[in-house]
Amino acid sequence: MDFALILFVLSLVTGVLWALDRFVMRKRRTEGSPEPVWVEWGAGFFPILLAIFLLRSFLVEPFRIPSGSMIPTLLVGDFILVNKYSYGIRLPVLDKKIIETGNPKRGDVVVFRYPMNPSQDYIKRVVGLPGDTVEYINKKIKVNGVDMTTREVAPYLNAERLQYAQQFVETLGGVEHHILNDSDAPAFVQQPLAYPYRENCVYTSDGFRCKVPAGHYFMMGDNRDQSADSRIWGFVPDANLRGRAFFIWFNFSDLKRIGRFH
Repeated sequence: MDFALILFVLSLVTGVLWALDRFVMRKRRTEGSPEPVWVEWGAGFFPILLAIFLLRSFLVEPFRIPSGSMIPTLLVGDFILVNKYSYGIRLPVLDKKIIETGNPKRGDVVVFRYPMNPSQDYIKRVVGLPGDTVEYINKKIKVNGVDMTTREVAPYLNAERLQYAQQFVETLGGVEHHILNDSDAPAFVQQPLAYPYRENCVYTSDGFRCKVPAGHYFMMGDNRDQSADSRIWGFVPDANLRGRAFFIWFNFSDLKRIGRFH
């Protein structure tokens, strides 16, 4: 379901009703006569719908985390806010960039349209920028020949599964964040898809090596062994970017989960 399109259509329809009442019908009504139902329930909602549409399109948009691929940074059920102007101002519905405002940085958490099915929104962390060479060998990330530093910290307890997982602090582009990485899980990528620029990647029994094409990004989940990401379905085009995720504002299971994240 394309909520942005639905909201645009509703704003357009109620806007037409509002304009019809404001410039035509209001002049014809006798003073003191009640407003027609279509004005009260149609045109009356136009300012609210328009404000929501503009807010979601150009400032911030709410999303809900549906899976555990970004644990421990983001949990299932987290409601987050996404900055819509971090990576350019785009036309609503058409998603066409009209004003450049910036580009993703290594380490950013980004919401984007899934390349294999653009009707779905995914959220992952930027690991590789256009032109980067990304290696993931024996579960260690190397970008342009430089190891991305990690240090092991206390195990992470998954409260839902009542299981512990190995937890590390990883640094990408100067951004420290926590990841889960099970040393017992295989390092190789199982069944990568036939994605665009597949020839840019070499898969081995120890991991892979990819050259990120121009205008694309390499994304990975923080829950490394439980994330379907660029390792499997390839690179994310710039045109698919929705915005930078930055704030948790609600979770029904944990009302204390409020605040910024990296």
